[in-house]
Amino acid sequence: MDNGLKAVLDMRVDKVIKNLEKRNMKGYHVKSRDELFALLGELVPAGATVANGGSMTLEELGVFSWLREREDITFFDRETGDRRKCMVAAFDSDVYFAGTNAVTEDGCLYNVDGNGNRVAAMIYGPKSVVVVVGVNKIVSDLDAAKERVRKIAAPANTVRLSCDTPCAKTGECMDCNSPSRICCNFVVMSNQRVKDRLKVIILDESLGY
Repeated sequence: MDNGLKAVLDMRVDKVIKNLEKRNMKGYHVKSRDELFALLGELVPAGATVANGGSMTLEELGVFSWLREREDITFFDRETGDRRKCMVAAFDSDVYFAGTNAVTEDGCLYNVDGNGNRVAAMIYGPKSVVVVVGVNKIVSDLDAAKERVRKIAAPANTVRLSCDTPCAKTGECMDCNSPSRICCNFVVMSNQRVKDRLKVIILDESLGY
């Protein structure tokens, strides 16, 4: 990446982190995957119970594989265990991993969910929530966050999941009433009562939807 563009991107990330911290959320800026996993090792101590919401970002990065390989934690793995039990156990976990659909420059997280388990656990329950996000998810404001979901995240996810929804065919949200609709719960996280419970790690890559 050109040094000028890199400098502008760094300034934008710094702005997001400062605004997250004004909202009682802890922000981190990591420049590589090695740096990311070193940080995750600090945030997930031995003996921790760990759960997760669905996330293409975490899948792409290999975070789920990393959790499965750790023998010193208890990982409620939705892919190998009883899916519903793992989702419910998440609410009493020490660490919960999730992605986010967008993070605004003024420090809000915006998420749209189908079942609601991901956003529910992000809001309440787990002692620590770790959100990993690529720089492509940074948007100017909530209007841009909503547009991002309508034009990118939702259609891409319905294609990935083979959902029979209009957006899977048109490439953009049609505000449908399909039984397969995945946009059921719309959540803006604008603050945290427990300081630093929610941690947002921004990685210098384009990741997920």
